[in-house]
Amino acid sequence: MILEICVDSLASAVTAERGGANRVELCSDLIEGGITPSAGLIQAVRSAISIDLFVMIRPRGGDVSYSPQEFDIMQADILHAGCLGANGVVLGMLQTDGKVDISRTAELVKLAQPMQVTFHRAIDLTPDLEAACEDVIATGAHRILTSGGMPTALSGAEQIARLVRRAGNRIRIMAGSGIHPRNAAELLQTTGATELHASLRRPVASPAGYRDRGIGLGQQKDAEFLRYELLEEDVRSLRNVMDSMRPHS
Repeated sequence: MILEICVDSLASAVTAERGGANRVELCSDLIEGGITPSAGLIQAVRSAISIDLFVMIRPRGGDVSYSPQEFDIMQADILHAGCLGANGVVLGMLQTDGKVDISRTAELVKLAQPMQVTFHRAIDLTPDLEAACEDVIATGAHRILTSGGMPTALSGAEQIARLVRRAGNRIRIMAGSGIHPRNAAELLQTTGATELHASLRRPVASPAGYRDRGIGLGQQKDAEFLRYELLEEDVRSLRNVMDSMRPHS
């Protein structure tokens, strides 16, 4: 079974590997759901870990219907990720009617070769997940990350199970959102998924001593004095649960 950890820093990427992750999804700005990380961060992570590195390709936060100019940015970022040693990219594009943007996604999948492509949780924003699954398969992408169209993977487990059965060997279905060691076994048993995506982030206080609470760099209150970290023991606990689910020989 494959464990993918979503990370937004060099330290978290290293921790994910030490904890037993098979792959990291590297993003920036996870508060926005993840956007494309900088070239410097991609390069640093690639130099520090030996497990697979997948890079988020998302030019901005907000909706996932992109202008021609944003599509150009996505193409350039895919090429840069490949040059920096990424094993795969993570992307998702919808039309304004909420259906998968098949033609442009297929262009990005082709451009990314030989890297793998994951179609991210944009699929959870579509009006018909099973139809969207067929559309993503038509693009040539290698896997779908989904919570089953629900806020968490556990609440969408029955739908994820239907997608797993529908996909068969045509595409991999990876469950993600709200996954932790306490619910992973139930999720795996219910869905039949063999890949899980988790962040396992814990909030930690900033060491900053001086704090002017009247000033903020962003829209989230006091975000400048809060950070998140990944603990190796959390990754290891989830890894152990997944390993315990393997069929006995």
